[in-house]
Amino acid sequence: MTDIPKIFGQDVFNEDVMKKLLSKEVYDSLKKTIDEGEKLDVKIAQEVANAMKDWAISKGATHYTHWFQPMTGVTAEKHESFISSMGNGKVIMSLSGKELIKGEPDASSLPNGGLRATFEARGYTAWDPTSYAFIKENTLCIPTAFCSYTGEALDKKTPLLRSMGVIDKQAKRILKLFGKSVKRVSSTVGAEQEYFLLDRKQALKRKDIVFTGRTLFGAKAPKGQELEDHYYGAIKPRVASFMKDLDEQLWKLGVLAKTEHNEVAPSQHELAPIFTTTNIAVDQNQLMMEIMKNVAISHDLTCLLHEKPFAGINGSGKHNNWSLATDSGVNLFNPGDTPKENAQFLLFLCAVIKAVDKHQDLLRICVATAGNDHRLGANEAPPAIISIYLGEDIEQVLYSIESGEKYTEKGNSSMDLGAFVLPKLRKDATDRNRTSPFAFTGNKFEFRMVGSSLSCAGPNTVINTIVAETLDEFATRLENAKDFNKEIHDIISDTVKNHKRILFNGNGYGDDWTVEAEKRKLLNLKTTPQALVRLTDDKNLKLFTKYGVYSENELKSRQEILLENYCKTINIEALTMISMAKTQIYPAVNEYIGRLITVLNAKKSIGAVCKQDEIKARLLSDLNEKMITETDNLEKLVSQNRFNKNVAEQAEFYCNTVLVCMKKIRKFADEAESETEEKYWPFPSYASLLFGV
Repeated sequence: MTDIPKIFGQDVFNEDVMKKLLSKEVYDSLKKTIDEGEKLDVKIAQEVANAMKDWAISKGATHYTHWFQPMTGVTAEKHESFISSMGNGKVIMSLSGKELIKGEPDASSLPNGGLRATFEARGYTAWDPTSYAFIKENTLCIPTAFCSYTGEALDKKTPLLRSMGVIDKQAKRILKLFGKSVKRVSSTVGAEQEYFLLDRKQALKRKDIVFTGRTLFGAKAPKGQELEDHYYGAIKPRVASFMKDLDEQLWKLGVLAKTEHNEVAPSQHELAPIFTTTNIAVDQNQLMMEIMKNVAISHDLTCLLHEKPFAGINGSGKHNNWSLATDSGVNLFNPGDTPKENAQFLLFLCAVIKAVDKHQDLLRICVATAGNDHRLGANEAPPAIISIYLGEDIEQVLYSIESGEKYTEKGNSSMDLGAFVLPKLRKDATDRNRTSPFAFTGNKFEFRMVGSSLSCAGPNTVINTIVAETLDEFATRLENAKDFNKEIHDIISDTVKNHKRILFNGNGYGDDWTVEAEKRKLLNLKTTPQALVRLTDDKNLKLFTKYGVYSENELKSRQEILLENYCKTINIEALTMISMAKTQIYPAVNEYIGRLITVLNAKKSIGAVCKQDEIKARLLSDLNEKMITETDNLEKLVSQNRFNKNVAEQAEFYCNTVLVCMKKIRKFADEAESETEEKYWPFPSYASLLFGV
């Protein structure tokens, strides 16, 4: 039996290790940087580096790497051994303070969105001391930020850290006005990771899974998720074994892996950690996705993190549970027991309401990917329309403050709502709303639109920044107010009046909501190209540059990178589809048609009735011909679009033309699969994949 307390964090250079190996002076200095965001004292770097190296070597490490998160969506590593030459044919093991703080990987082949010329190779990594170093496969991984030679951020972590600094500053302004002095306010995140597990041998037989992470073809299996028997069902032994190993590896790395269960679709599962500080949560989620894939291989499984691996059943998301907490552990979204605490709670709540309404576009943009487009609005995930679910109780309190009318609690007790008065609310006063994109769930907001393969860095950078902007506005009003209590009341009332269109407690899946949302003038950005072109709107440029989260060039570079990634993703899918259709499906169907004709001729030779055989042979021949004709069209489209230099126009072309053609090919192929004898089909079916573990 695993001794969890003993193994938890054993591969992490955490505070316990630091306390043992560092002098008190150095430990206190580093702790201040971690806890309070104080600037790192470079004088301590050498002692920290020596301690980190000695600890890593004692655990079998031979190399170190600056572990960073470029705009590829995955992590990057450049491994360096600890060895240094002594000049006499011998070596020593060393790690200098300079090497700890700063690395210099080649940045020429990583996405930069035009921030640098192709011949410019130099990039820098800078140690992030607020995220613990860890050991992975005999390598000391040092979490870092990544920037260009001229200082522009080339990664996802740098803007995230900037956004955390911004919301810390603005939240403390609000708390100071309420007479509370705190050292730090941090955003916190718990990211629920959904994924599929397939038999590896089966998965490797499909080019689409290998090259794209999803199935481009596949007739519906006789059984899907309609019986609702997989969700929370008994975990299969093979999956349970995978989960056991995954938990142990994550626990060794200090990841608070907590809850695991079967999800709705067959072969779909979820792992949810306990929340932690946002930058650490983002690092750990990146680790989680990597380790999931590696552990799956060791169990002869394949882990799919794509948002929509299979048509006709639920895709995978990553619910991002976001909140704000002080250094003393106080959650700022917990309703309080006193009037003053409740006023504070309502103020932070209203900051989120205003931010989400004002920046609907950014929340849709930060989750926009080719994969996520298949999921959003598919009656299995939130719609592309942004709205907030608060629950009936809190919503009615806000409406009462706006109108100045009495609020009647459940149980018919009424109270007048003055500047500070709020009834004590139960944590779970109302049911959850699984269709809401941005739902308040008692003491946090659950942002449900994040795709399963997406880094959490982007969405949380956006949430931190937009809420910080609103807190800034509120703090300025309160600092200049003659009557503090009245100003709070007015801020809450104004927020509800001007932004209540974003509040919706109903069914986000229904067609009625689409109509209602249009009446409310809410955005409905259905596709990634529609969303991403708005990233550099004046409103967004002003927001991010004002708070120093992105420079104008950094934001424009990200727009280009994201649009290019969208185009490249669909291009790879199109090329894979062309290959599968021409070299696998078309010959296989022809072979089966040949078999049918042989049988048909044999029947005719004895005067047997062959009507159904003739119908089936003609049907398959017709489907195959239509499929290959559309495949030829797709090949021409893909070739044509390579010469389109405007990336926004290119993305629209892939969205509105290439994907449409791909859907036609799939329709014909899937229909042919349902009419073809199984042994002739060239790769594993949905039935084999989804029920093969």
